[in-house]
Amino acid sequence: MLMGRGGKVARYDLTLRHRSRDGEPLYWRSVRTMSTDKDDLEPLDPEMGAELFLEQKATDCTDATVQNHRYRLKHFLAWCDEEGIDNMNDLSGRDLQRYRLWLADGDEVNPVTMKNMMSGFRVFLKWAGSIEAVSENLYTKLMIPRVRRSQQSSEDILEAERAEELLTYLSRYEYASMEHVLLALLWETGMRMGAAYSIDLTDVHFDEERIELVHRSDLGTTLKNGKSGERFVAISSELTEMLEDHVDAIRHDVTDDNGRDPLLTTAQGRMTRGSIRRKINQVTAPCYLNESCPDCEQDTQRKCPEAVSPHAIRRGSITHYLTEDVPVEVVSDRMDVSRKVLDKHYDKRSAEVKLEQRRGYLDEV
Repeated sequence: MLMGRGGKVARYDLTLRHRSRDGEPLYWRSVRTMSTDKDDLEPLDPEMGAELFLEQKATDCTDATVQNHRYRLKHFLAWCDEEGIDNMNDLSGRDLQRYRLWLADGDEVNPVTMKNMMSGFRVFLKWAGSIEAVSENLYTKLMIPRVRRSQQSSEDILEAERAEELLTYLSRYEYASMEHVLLALLWETGMRMGAAYSIDLTDVHFDEERIELVHRSDLGTTLKNGKSGERFVAISSELTEMLEDHVDAIRHDVTDDNGRDPLLTTAQGRMTRGSIRRKINQVTAPCYLNESCPDCEQDTQRKCPEAVSPHAIRRGSITHYLTEDVPVEVVSDRMDVSRKVLDKHYDKRSAEVKLEQRRGYLDEV
């Protein structure tokens, strides 16, 4: 523990970030944490703080992600106005609880919506701590509500903001790793986990930048909609290059029980669905990025309460494409989902987002 600039106390923790195939550590990462005294904070009006945050997000996020943050911060600013809070320096853990209760008293804020709003608000608080507008660890005091499994089954979603954050980290520190491949593949294509599991090396057409999904029930892999689910899925040049690098440097040169060459492998053969699910649980947990994670036991064999499932990535991907104004028909064909099912189970755009998108079209009339 060392004394830093401005009276801040710095602590350095060694955290294992990657292991070799035989389990030996490849490298350790030094994680530096700071605690900020209130005297070190610089006054900042909540409205100005929100605008600065949104401007920063606009430099490395999509317009849809920025809009989602804007909608959430509208509630925070309304609460600050009601409470007469004109300096973010004054925010405390008790204030965060009061804000959470204020939101809960709103019109039909369901548990999943509350969880998503609090998760987005935590991103804002973490940023505010980085510019000394609030205590640097204030975001860790925000209580993220737990959602029952029965509620998560149809509502859990990986939001675009979090997907971008994870993919940026993986691109920088764990490029072309299995974690990187799985998250990038599922997020960009929106395909089901079973479809990813079924891909053979020969199904990836690197020159054409596309993946062919084939129903092979007689050879151990199936698509949810059988033969009708067979299709070509276009992939970006970035994903194509990363898959090539994964195949060249990391993929095991193995075949599965049917003599096929799978894209996703372990030393024993084709990666199982259970292994894919565990990898996704691991990489989407806050503790993967050394963030605070309530009730997390940091056990890779158990699902972290804050992690999401592979299907939540599909749901988030579909919602992201729709929010980016990709036509519903295109999304339906690409993700192999009917318009009716898409509307009922996958389209998680807020009413405000849909309103603004309609307004954008109507303004052109």
